[in-house]
Amino acid sequence: MTAISGTAIGKRAAAASSRTMLLAAFFVVEVAALGIFVPGWLTVDGLLDTSRIFIESGLLALGMTFVIITGGIDLSVASLLALVSVVIGFSHQAGLPLPVAMVLGIGTGVGCGLLNGAIVAYLGLHPLVVTLATMALFRGGAYVISNAAAYSEYPAWFTTIGGFYIGEVLPAQLPVFAVLCVLAWMILEKTPFGRRVYGLGENEQAVRFSGINVAHLKLKVYGLMGLLAALASIIETSRISTSRANMALGLELPVIAAVVLGGTKVTGGSGTIAGTLLGLLILSYLQDGLQFAGISSDWGLFITGALLVLGVLVNENAGRNRG
Repeated sequence: MTAISGTAIGKRAAAASSRTMLLAAFFVVEVAALGIFVPGWLTVDGLLDTSRIFIESGLLALGMTFVIITGGIDLSVASLLALVSVVIGFSHQAGLPLPVAMVLGIGTGVGCGLLNGAIVAYLGLHPLVVTLATMALFRGGAYVISNAAAYSEYPAWFTTIGGFYIGEVLPAQLPVFAVLCVLAWMILEKTPFGRRVYGLGENEQAVRFSGINVAHLKLKVYGLMGLLAALASIIETSRISTSRANMALGLELPVIAAVVLGGTKVTGGSGTIAGTLLGLLILSYLQDGLQFAGISSDWGLFITGALLVLGVLVNENAGRNRG
């Protein structure tokens, strides 16, 4: 893409590398501090077990990284996770074989993601407004389908998806998540699609004038977000062995916070998978350490909000300095 110069790409890569090293150092200090001030928290088993909890948030954060890099946002991801879970559970209750119900759930996730993308791309509405509306639409749909009831009659093989351990220590979802992180990194950093995603956030008009179909690009990004939300829903539904409409309430906040704390600018054009992963680890282990210490979960919400504000300030100041 000629609109994005090699110099700009080089500056972006250098800034991302510096930010990643800073976040990594912060994470190490955080874990060490929690280990010192919260006795009994810092154990290998404990760290691995916590990773089982943040896999769903991590999958959403991967998709959200792509969305925010384009200059968009998706507030509907938690509601979509609940909707997919309800679709799977109650279609299975109605007699659909569970593997088919899971495919239907994945289709629902992708379809809803494409709906978000289509409204943003073809109607020209701001993603914040669109996904705020679909957040209510998807959550309301989950309540309508489930009639505010829960479904928990899942077979044993399904519950192992979110609860299986390798060697009784390593959550099986963690290696899968690691592979998906690598794939997301390769797509974003090593493919023409990834370069176009960055370009869309940096200068949408330039991307359009270079002959790229911007609408199709947005559809792909939001469709990917829907796919990852569906996968996260399957894992969480399996982990808690329940489908209900109030699942994942408020999960969009820590997901967005992790992405922004990881260095992705809310105005688009910059961000990395490595940064998002570190932002996710920082938030997840900080909240886990506070809970382990018996500190109210309200403080976790307060700290998440504070780190979100801090991430925005740092990203915007870094952008001005590079300019």
